[in-house]
Amino acid sequence: MAQITPGPSIAATAAARHTRAAALARLCVAVLLVASPWAPAQAAPAPAAPAATPPAAPAAAPPAPQSAPAQLPAQIPVPKDAASELNKLIQQREAEAKEGNTRGLDQDIQGLKKDVVDLNKDLFVLEEELLFPANTQVAVFLSMDVGTFFSLDSVQLKIDQKEVINYLYTQRERDALLKGGVQRLYLGNLKVGLHELVAFFNGKGPNDRDYKRGASLRFEKGVGAKYLELKIDDRQKKLEPEFEIKDWE
Repeated sequence: MAQITPGPSIAATAAARHTRAAALARLCVAVLLVASPWAPAQAAPAPAAPAATPPAAPAAAPPAPQSAPAQLPAQIPVPKDAASELNKLIQQREAEAKEGNTRGLDQDIQGLKKDVVDLNKDLFVLEEELLFPANTQVAVFLSMDVGTFFSLDSVQLKIDQKEVINYLYTQRERDALLKGGVQRLYLGNLKVGLHELVAFFNGKGPNDRDYKRGASLRFEKGVGAKYLELKIDDRQKKLEPEFEIKDWE
């Protein structure tokens, strides 16, 4: 008959359980003592020594400074009155600038006008030289002296029985003639040889009567330019005007 081996004894098991229970009880008592306010103060543990830190790696070289964009100053609040005055000042400066530009533009325009007038004079002289060359040119001028007995209204010219001009005068032109002005009445071309000039003067004579007189001159046209003058004078002895044609040789 086989022999049965007995397991662990009941007493040994009970003793092990009792040992674990005692250890657990002591642990609980220790926890209660630590948590109790009446527990004796214990010395605080010494602070732990700081851990040694490894040496820091050398820092990288700072980047080259770059020119930072200029920053505008912060806007300062402006009172309403000051802002209004500032706006007025700005408008005044703008108006002055426009006026200055306008003045400069006016000066440029005046300069251009003067250049145009000078150019027209040069063109006029050139046109006369082309249309009326010196070898065929004939010019007739008119002048007045005093003008007490005659007020000129119009003048009619005929060269070789052909009418070349019939000129009507204004009061302004009469005043200019009485002040010593000389008018170029006619400019034309004539071939070399003998010619006849006839002039008829119309106006107001003594006692404000209609007055018409004539004068004639036979002249010879040479190779050069020919200049003739119609001259109106007062004849004091007869109290009437006198009309004559002069040849400027």
